[in-house]
Amino acid sequence: MEVLKNVDLVKKANIYFDGNVTSRSFINNDGSKMSLGIMMPGEYNFGTNEAELMEILDGTVEVKLAGSDTWNTYTADTSFNVDANSSFDIKVKTITDYCCSYIK
Repeated sequence: MEVLKNVDLVKKANIYFDGNVTSRSFINNDGSKMSLGIMMPGEYNFGTNEAELMEILDGTVEVKLAGSDTWNTYTADTSFNVDANSSFDIKVKTITDYCCSYIK
């Protein structure tokens, strides 16, 4: 189990899609921003401002990045990148635990 130490946690939760996707944001000691969250089964579309690295910690999702017609499956211990100022569609197949790193 990876442990994140010396972080500044934002108390207010990020709540999307009527509570089906939630996360907590925090800032690492190096100044980088991340969030940890849970997605309930369903289909969602997310837009990005910054580039993102999405790590699937547990669960199963199918992802289609903007401009692509291909759905890719991600499970525990896999990840995908999303460009800045872009979007992605995600089909959450099982309750999914994730970590999102925002890349500048």
